[in-house]
Amino acid sequence: MPDYSDNSTFSTASGKDYHYVVLQVTLKEKFLGTGSGNLTELEAAINAQAAKGYRLHTITTSNGGSKGLMGGDRIQATMVFEKIV
Repeated sequence: MPDYSDNSTFSTASGKDYHYVVLQVTLKEKFLGTGSGNLTELEAAINAQAAKGYRLHTITTSNGGSKGLMGGDRIQATMVFEKIV
């Protein structure tokens, strides 16, 4: 399982078996170059829900700002998963 520590956060709205599940992953942009430094965490979150019988319904992103001089930007990906029945 990925380490959801310093570089990003991974939170669930509930631990219950609902028809819809909302997850949020905070991605840290690379300081040099473009793209996210931890896309594997986003991929892991999506695959974990797929293994539980959910499919990605909606994903939105928002800029979370920077965490300092050398920190790079933060992008929050909020995902809504729908139970496959």
